[in-house]
Amino acid sequence: MRGRDILAGAAALLVLGACASAGPGNRRADLAVTMTGIQEVPGPGDPDGSGTVEVRVTPTASQICWNLYARGIAPATAAHIHRGAAGVAGPPVVTLTTPDAAGRSQSCATIDPGLAREIAMRGFDFYVNVHNAAHPAGAIRGQLRGGSRPRERERGVGVSPRQGGPS
Repeated sequence: MRGRDILAGAAALLVLGACASAGPGNRRADLAVTMTGIQEVPGPGDPDGSGTVEVRVTPTASQICWNLYARGIAPATAAHIHRGAAGVAGPPVVTLTTPDAAGRSQSCATIDPGLAREIAMRGFDFYVNVHNAAHPAGAIRGQLRGGSRPRERERGVGVSPRQGGPS
């Protein structure tokens, strides 16, 4: 009888664990943004600059992937995801690969699981910006938008977590 009770308890824990890992904080999030110089805080950013970013966060894999395109700015020196609400400058939390001469940056990185969950659930509290020599605090910026989605609806969106490329 005792062995059966232990088995039943272990089975219940497995079910609870599976439910917890499938919770909203662990859902993949697809985020996107249009960046401009006018959004840069503190400004001024590059008035002619613009860009787009697609970000996919997979908390269960502690992974973030991005596809960034910056245009109308001098050669980029850095790109980051920062913690900060709209209109607020904040610290960088994810370093993205520096955009190439064509203004493109596309890759994936492993990040802290808690940070992955936070970005997935509260993407609006984070922004992406691109820096260059003329605008070391940031040439263009955009607040992330979008959010988590159930796993059964994951196909066909923007960036691939396996290769970092279009899916």
